[in-house]
Amino acid sequence: MNMDQALQTFIAEANELLQDMESCLLRLEHNPLDADTIGAIFRAAHTIKGSAGLFGLEPIVSFTHVVEDVLDRLRAGEINKNPELIALLLECGDHIQYLIDVVAVQDKAPEASAVDRETRLRARLQLYRNAASAALTATDNPINKLDPAPTGTFDFWHISVRFGADVLRNGMDPLAFLRYLNNLGSIVRITTLFETMPEIAALDAEICYLGFEINLQSDASKAAIAETFDFVRDDCTLHILAPHSKTEEYIELINNLPEETALLGELLVASGAITQQELEHGLNLQRTDPAPSLMPIGEILVGQRSVEPALVQAALDKQQQVQESKQKESRFVRVHAEKLDELINLVGELVIAVAGTSLLANASQDDALQESASSVSALVEAIRDGALHLRMVPIGDTFNRFQRVVRDVSNELNKTIELQISGGDTELDKSVVEKIGDPLMHLLRNAMDHGIEAPAARVAAGKPATGLLKLNAYHESGSIVIEIADDGGGLNKDRIVQKARERGLITDDAQLSEQDIFNLIFEPGFSTAAAVTNLSGRGVGMDVVKRNITALRGSVDLHSIAGKGTTVRIRLPLTLAIIDGFLVGVGHASYVVPLDMVQECIELSDADQRSAKLSQYLNLRGEVLPLVFLRDHFSASGNAGRRQNVVVVKTATQKAGLVVDTLQGEFQTVIKPLGKLFSGLQSISGSTILGSGEVALILDVPALIQQLSGQQSPLQSQPHAQRDVTALPPVRH
Repeated sequence: MNMDQALQTFIAEANELLQDMESCLLRLEHNPLDADTIGAIFRAAHTIKGSAGLFGLEPIVSFTHVVEDVLDRLRAGEINKNPELIALLLECGDHIQYLIDVVAVQDKAPEASAVDRETRLRARLQLYRNAASAALTATDNPINKLDPAPTGTFDFWHISVRFGADVLRNGMDPLAFLRYLNNLGSIVRITTLFETMPEIAALDAEICYLGFEINLQSDASKAAIAETFDFVRDDCTLHILAPHSKTEEYIELINNLPEETALLGELLVASGAITQQELEHGLNLQRTDPAPSLMPIGEILVGQRSVEPALVQAALDKQQQVQESKQKESRFVRVHAEKLDELINLVGELVIAVAGTSLLANASQDDALQESASSVSALVEAIRDGALHLRMVPIGDTFNRFQRVVRDVSNELNKTIELQISGGDTELDKSVVEKIGDPLMHLLRNAMDHGIEAPAARVAAGKPATGLLKLNAYHESGSIVIEIADDGGGLNKDRIVQKARERGLITDDAQLSEQDIFNLIFEPGFSTAAAVTNLSGRGVGMDVVKRNITALRGSVDLHSIAGKGTTVRIRLPLTLAIIDGFLVGVGHASYVVPLDMVQECIELSDADQRSAKLSQYLNLRGEVLPLVFLRDHFSASGNAGRRQNVVVVKTATQKAGLVVDTLQGEFQTVIKPLGKLFSGLQSISGSTILGSGEVALILDVPALIQQLSGQQSPLQSQPHAQRDVTALPPVRH
């Protein structure tokens, strides 16, 4: 076995389990009576501890064992759920994550500060362990304190135990523990479970495959019975139900059974609800009696009064759950991200090669070859779409991580803030998801610190004391839009302008639009905070947010209403690898426009060209369309054609026309990053290789439109509704 590969698998699974554990703890904070959530938290900790033990990661095993013990007592109802316990368990999850990063990943010993933190956490956990022990002592002999067994209860201790695979190797005899139980009382019934027993050829005599369901008549306490299994506590799964336990407790036991069986009768036997003999009696009735044979086995057992209907229904639910789980497992295959990246790169090279083949086929004037090249091109396009879809992941996993951030930051700020998440199923490229986490984190923290007011201020303003943060994602025009909205006080435009003048960012007589004012907060070092806090106020962050989003070929804009709140809208491409493009020519150069931004193409006559050159605008069916002459913008060489064309593009709510020489059609574009030498280019987002081997630049349309809106023109100072559209030349189609 490749232990390094196995260790990496453990690390990946442990990280997933810790994320699930954190989500469940946050959910438990709002719904403390959810037994399924408590069980999921316990199983996550138990799995991490057991897997860490396989690799000898003793620091992880030792600490997680204490956490697991508290969770076990929480699950058994021996300690109460409260906000302090939830906060402690969240801190414990953070420490386990630290131990995995340091001990498992870096193969180092924990730092002194981490050891001190663990000591404090263990002391706090011990308080809950002691409280649980005290509660057990107080009950002393619970069998004598209970009323006579009501309907639907059982009058014996029920012990469900599954011994671990290594219990024999560790020198323990499972039967010795069962024999010891006779010292505490009388075993009324015992059922041996051997579902995991393999074929005789695969049997390993050193592995324990057995589990037991035991009914014990005894007046001993639960603590005394549990002490019987102390020596194998870490090598077994143990459930103990007290005498006269209600049907609901047996239902919970059925739900927590480790067996992955889909047979109803076996589930009922495994939980101790019926004996094997009762099951066989029911099966014999089903086989021999003509009337009952038409009935399901569950109905037969209920009819024979061997088992209660509620337990049969719980077993049926468990059966369905196991079947669905196995179906889901069979549908998924874990693939390393590097293999996907390599596949995407190869598909990109294939796209370029097919483009070259298509050019040669068209030049050959061979109809059969052209048809074959067209078929191959269509297949490659389908392969491209399929390969890109493999790397698409829902953004909801990223959004859910911020639940913990909002909880911790709101407590630090003494604010009550609720996070609402929508659009979590929206998918985008995994590489984009990995890089958008930090910008979103900063925007959320900024909204909580600057945007949402203190509870007293909100109440005084007629708002609810609880602030509201919204995270939303949706697809629009081939891009993904992420919105971060708050219902806080909004941006203070006067304060922003004042700070900008103090720092020399704008002149005293500058006339700025509302959007220009809001964009000032993205300037390096800019902050309107009255005081520096642990979260913000140093003017570091918003400029980094914009720079990181721009590096992803995205854009960010703000909308704010004083007293109502602020919305930050981030627009990102779905993938950073391959896009559908529209190829245009300007002189000797070729450029690619992202196809999802192209609205239409129109021809520009000589007369229209002269008038548009002067005004920089076109009258497009009564709409003012600003123009960008790419020949002038890029100082392109080569003679212009007799006629020019306008490619109408749209990003968000803004439109513009790109004036080009030739329209060369749709083109599958493999995005190649530009080197550092070209990092300062404002209107270019990347490059691609054409089928001819030439390089074409990919236009950054949002940046082009932004530059256009910042240029001075005779019409710029006029409100949009007052522009004289009739003075502009109508375009000819």
